[in-house]
Amino acid sequence: MDLTRPVAPDPYEILPRFPEFSLTSDTIAEGERMPDLCSGVGDNVSPHLRWEGFPPETKSFAVTCFDPDAPTPSGFWHWTVIDIPASVAEFAEGAGASDATLPAGFHVRNDANEPAWMGAAPPVGDHEHRYIFVVRALDVETLGIDPADSTPTRVAFATLFHTIAQSRLTVTYQR
Repeated sequence: MDLTRPVAPDPYEILPRFPEFSLTSDTIAEGERMPDLCSGVGDNVSPHLRWEGFPPETKSFAVTCFDPDAPTPSGFWHWTVIDIPASVAEFAEGAGASDATLPAGFHVRNDANEPAWMGAAPPVGDHEHRYIFVVRALDVETLGIDPADSTPTRVAFATLFHTIAQSRLTVTYQR
């Protein structure tokens, strides 16, 4: 099967612009290859994330990871965590295993229908995929979304209207 196709556009480039704050990691680095540790073909461990410099009026955060290069018309959501209190600005490596391992907040089912982190697992032979981690600072303490009965796309839509600043970090992975 020939998987050759154009690279998808960066979906965040067509959304409104927001003030930015810092997003760093001890596990992944901007523009670098995601370690196998974090891949779905490796240990499937969510990366460490730390964010700072967000607006003082922040009331909560949402954390997502999206692959626009997945061979679907809608990309693939690997991770969505909502209702993270403003007092939490770091996830330890592996925090995405379940709600019980998060310091706060709740998982929304990823596109594999699991309420957890799902590591990179692009098709063998496909081009390099981008994994865009985004942390959004929100003006509400809760989005009022039932994590068990929602989708990452609904969360992305809801956060758009409550975002006061955001940060992002993009890594790649290819098999």
